[in-house]
Amino acid sequence: MKHTPQKKIMMINDLSGYGRCSLTVALPVLAALKVQCCPVPTSVFSNHTGFSTWFFDDYTEKMPGYLEKWQELGLSFDGIAVGFLGSAEQIHIVEDAIHKFKGPHTRVLVDPIMGDDGQAYATYTEEMCRQLGKLIAYADIITPNLTEACILTGEPYRKEGWKRREIEELLKRLQAMGPEKVVITGVKEGQFLTNGVLEGNQKVRFIRTRTAGAQRPGTGDVFSSIVAGDMVNEEDFGKSVKKAARFIGDCIRLSDEMEIPKENGVCFEMLLNKLISR
Repeated sequence: MKHTPQKKIMMINDLSGYGRCSLTVALPVLAALKVQCCPVPTSVFSNHTGFSTWFFDDYTEKMPGYLEKWQELGLSFDGIAVGFLGSAEQIHIVEDAIHKFKGPHTRVLVDPIMGDDGQAYATYTEEMCRQLGKLIAYADIITPNLTEACILTGEPYRKEGWKRREIEELLKRLQAMGPEKVVITGVKEGQFLTNGVLEGNQKVRFIRTRTAGAQRPGTGDVFSSIVAGDMVNEEDFGKSVKKAARFIGDCIRLSDEMEIPKENGVCFEMLLNKLISR
């Protein structure tokens, strides 16, 4: 199919109808960055699992047929972004999709959504962690949080007290697994949250933002969506990380001011004009 000048990203993630996360975040954020978001749902939730109850529909069996039609149409993409995957089988499906759809100019971002606060999510088995480690070898960019960086490298997790040279070593170990660009998000440094950034052979950069408020679900999806959009728009990686971190901080502060329940995520919709104006 004829390529169009507007950038397009294949966004592989789950769909949660309520709670502001995954695809319901990626679609508007990428649109604000003038990028077409083409969703590949891995599962469908009525709302994310931070609520007391939810409906869930596993999309694993449907994913190959879904992607097969795109291949028959000859679709091409400027970027492929990978979010939450619910099984080892889905990891294999995504690996196959990258082989089929990644062209010479296609960029790949993998957000290895595996856990938080030092714990792997209940759905993540040791096998899945190993398979996801293989998947990131295909990525140009990965965006793990500190927990996920520790899982991928086998480094013991601790909540605080990380020295920057230790984060630098984690970044280099992750880069050695395949991706050119790595950011480890959400490292606590007193009243600040720091993102460690490594790009190619450049010196490691540390980008700090002051802690904005309570932790909320979906902020990682906002972050990775901004970085993915900037990836295909060929924006500077460090500037993209800084933009994403500051935008999330603004969203958290506004959500607290508006007394948005924490499980509802961040009211990023109120601030999308900041991304559009950029």
